[in-house]
Amino acid sequence: MCIFCEIIKGNIPSKKIYEDDNTLAILDISQATKGHTLILPKKHYANMLEIDDNDLKNVISTAKKVTNMINTAYKPLGFNILNNCGEAAGQTVMHYHVHVIPRYADDKLVLKFEDNSNKFDLDQIAKDITK
Repeated sequence: MCIFCEIIKGNIPSKKIYEDDNTLAILDISQATKGHTLILPKKHYANMLEIDDNDLKNVISTAKKVTNMINTAYKPLGFNILNNCGEAAGQTVMHYHVHVIPRYADDKLVLKFEDNSNKFDLDQIAKDITK
């Protein structure tokens, strides 16, 4: 059983922010920051590697609409728009979804990328990926 599929079917309650024929936007129950919203395709895909290109476009389009809605309501300083692909990356529900996370001056949320450029050969990585 996929909890997001059950939410989409209406079998589990949620706080809907936006809905159209292809997507559903709901408040994340964890609320990493005020307004943290999940954008779900109505069709089930486990992750980014599986989602159909057209459904991906629909999700991103809805993410933009919802980002604008949150921006109008709360005027955050910025947003993180992210997807966790796979358990090792932090994906806990295996139904593709995008997080829209508003950022505020006092939110204390830490999303940090470290500079590891001295550890990797970018030429080799580019060659490996594009071969």
